[in-house]
Amino acid sequence: MTTRKLNGFHVIGLSVRTRNEDQHVTNDIQNLWNDFMNQGIAHKIPNKIEDTIFGIYTDYEDGPNGDYTLIVGCKVSSLDNVPEGMTSTTIKNGSYSKFTAKGDVTKEAIPEVWGEIWKTDLNRTFATDFEVYDHRAMDPTNAEVDIFVGID
Repeated sequence: MTTRKLNGFHVIGLSVRTRNEDQHVTNDIQNLWNDFMNQGIAHKIPNKIEDTIFGIYTDYEDGPNGDYTLIVGCKVSSLDNVPEGMTSTTIKNGSYSKFTAKGDVTKEAIPEVWGEIWKTDLNRTFATDFEVYDHRAMDPTNAEVDIFVGID
């Protein structure tokens, strides 16, 4: 884990409201990713500035215990043209702790790292956390995905 200051950026994509309990969150996340990939959403996002896909966790209701919004999308230069059925968000400037998941991101690689994150004593902001699926995640069964957790 490393800590760094990051500049903010905008993202447009698909979203779902969910919570960390039972299989509910697993199904919501899988369904959202399936919709994003199967509908070719990355190709429909206006003002896209790169092909990296972001998994964003935001709008936390009650820290780790409440509902939050998950957005799967791409970085854009502007939020001026958000297509119907899509959503937008802004990752704010701030300090983030970086973790890296390695392995099969369609199975356990991501949940295992999130399990480690939940056990840390980080002073989390519960404002925005995000995963970065860049060129290192082209083969999802043998990938590297960076996870950034907002901290105070």
